[in-house]
Amino acid sequence: MKPPLLLIGHGTHDETGVAEFGRFVHRLRCRLDGLPAEVSGGFITNARPQLGQSIASLVARGHHHLVAVPLSLTGDRRALGDIPGTMALEQERHPTLEYDLGRPLGPDPRVLRLLAERLADARAEMPRFVTEEPPAEITPGETAVVLVGHGSTDPAVNAEVHRVSRLFWETHAADLLTVETAYVSHTRPGVPGGLERCRRLGAKRVIVLPYVLFAGAVLERIWAQALAYGANHEGLDIRCAEVIGDCEGLADVVIDRYEEALAGAGHSPAPVTVPAATRPAPAAPGRPSVVPVAVPVAVPAIGTAGPDMPVIETLDVDALDVEFDVDALEVETFEAEVLSPEVFDADAFDSEAFDAEAFGAEAFDGRTEAAAETDTMIGATGHAEDVTEIRGGSPDGPLAQPGVASAV
Repeated sequence: MKPPLLLIGHGTHDETGVAEFGRFVHRLRCRLDGLPAEVSGGFITNARPQLGQSIASLVARGHHHLVAVPLSLTGDRRALGDIPGTMALEQERHPTLEYDLGRPLGPDPRVLRLLAERLADARAEMPRFVTEEPPAEITPGETAVVLVGHGSTDPAVNAEVHRVSRLFWETHAADLLTVETAYVSHTRPGVPGGLERCRRLGAKRVIVLPYVLFAGAVLERIWAQALAYGANHEGLDIRCAEVIGDCEGLADVVIDRYEEALAGAGHSPAPVTVPAATRPAPAAPGRPSVVPVAVPVAVPAIGTAGPDMPVIETLDVDALDVEFDVDALEVETFEAEVLSPEVFDADAFDSEAFDAEAFGAEAFDGRTEAAAETDTMIGATGHAEDVTEIRGGSPDGPLAQPGVASAV
């Protein structure tokens, strides 16, 4: 028998949301009954059954290993609650308890398809008219969507909702004017702000699409904000879509998260053991340790260039004495007096006795003193004729403007 599936809800005071959570748990029990695997669920706060009660019930029935899947579209730990901390507390109460934690449900392609279904239902709904005049036809290019998330104090979570909006626009609503992002609370823009953006872009119809799992107080707040905005903008057709809700498509995503956690439970990477012969010696305080490294280095033939450079031999770095003994360096033995200008006797230097050939004078390229001075001014960039390559092919190439990063 497979480990049981534990669904974790963030908790709500709304009875509608609690009831829909219970119906979804029952749906998964029917789906996983043939595996077989038990299904249970609980809330971290504000609702019953509490998560601790569900875990205690599973342990009492002999289950000591379970898979916990948070019913959340984002990884917002502040909104959902501290699941690792809560599970750690339950492990203290039940020392034999082990668990694997699944990933959040979004943004999964199947979740985006469910959002597209809710959007299609809202677009097909005919508005009620008081007059007998036929409604003006609104094209898809004049229709916009405001995807509304919960909102968080964590910018990364809000950015994830923005990512979902973009994915949804490009995969399921490319024919529409735009898909804007809004939030119920904690951050901007709110639902009125998202609607206002669509109106200014020229939308004649805006569909509010909740990025929410179950109905409840959050959905009611979204609809209330949208209707309040619509009351002051009578020329704008505003429609509100339903939440994702208890459905088979959402159950498919949860079951995949369950199977994914089971598959990864027994494949943790093995610890890497370094043989004693290759372990680096402990470093002295304040000094880096020396690690012998054997790296095959391809040495190209002299005078060749390009990607087809032939390899004439392989250099084994192990064959070289690459260990640098830091202990052999003693700062006290370095006598700065040797470099003192007073020690240097200029009279003893006979310029006529200087033998240029001993220094390989014929190897110099014969440049004039002016060219040597030019090299000094150029520095590490090369000779004067190479300056044009550095400045974009022209000595008078464009220079960096204030506040604009240079392309060099």
